[in-house]
Amino acid sequence: MAGVLEAFLVDPAAERYGLDIMQATGYPSGTVYPILSRLQHAGWLSTHWEDIDPAVAGRPARRWYQLSADGLVTARTELAAYRQRTSAPGQAVRVKPTWAS
Repeated sequence: MAGVLEAFLVDPAAERYGLDIMQATGYPSGTVYPILSRLQHAGWLSTHWEDIDPAVAGRPARRWYQLSADGLVTARTELAAYRQRTSAPGQAVRVKPTWAS
């Protein structure tokens, strides 16, 4: 999940879509979309469907995701804590981040 949050934090005001996140993280769709769903249900992301005619665009409409104001603050806090836990040498105890549930 950290990789998805990091992708959003590159430009916190930008809207991203699933394939864009997959390319930024290298994660497959089966990993990215469940993470996006959890983040949305937690209130970290706001979403909307693109308003296009798929026949004219030649592709399906995209679902756009963007960090919410609370999501931005929480993502930064959780990633900082995650990085601290994972970079501390010799740390044997791992605590599950709140955003991973």
